[in-house]
Amino acid sequence: MNSLPSAVFLDRDGTIIEDAHYLSRPEQVRLIPGAAAAIARINALLLPVIVVTNQSGIGRGIFSREDHGRVTERVDELLGQGGARIDAAYFCPHAPEDDCQCRKPRKRLFEQAAADHRIDLARALYLGDRLRDIEPGLELGGDGVLIPSPETPQDEIVSARQRARVASSLGVALDWFLCTN
Repeated sequence: MNSLPSAVFLDRDGTIIEDAHYLSRPEQVRLIPGAAAAIARINALLLPVIVVTNQSGIGRGIFSREDHGRVTERVDELLGQGGARIDAAYFCPHAPEDDCQCRKPRKRLFEQAAADHRIDLARALYLGDRLRDIEPGLELGGDGVLIPSPETPQDEIVSARQRARVASSLGVALDWFLCTN
């Protein structure tokens, strides 16, 4: 790649932190090894780091928006301890059956982030552990990389290999796109 991406969009659960299924308590947050260092690399290049995450536990009544906020604060705290920061975070609070326009793989939250931060979505990088995390980026003309977690279905890995890239870690994915040579 000849130029850096305009921004890096990251999924949260399974990409930055371990997926604890309906994470509702800050003490449950565990960074994926290497995530803070990888995000710090993005920060060092002055690229916006934007989290876009589905949080259907809110819509299902499993946890509250306040619980989500406390978990987000803990993620930010742990990343900060590793010298990293998230520039903005967007979340869909709806259950899948709500058929909202903000739940990934729909593009509304990415478009909102682009408007808020003046991001060229066709030049952005989209990283996540599920196809729904990277599909919006592919549809918008950007680059997507699937970073499988233990929760990633095998068929999604196969599909991603046909349409995008698959990396073993966030750091490996960034190596492909953040070379400044």
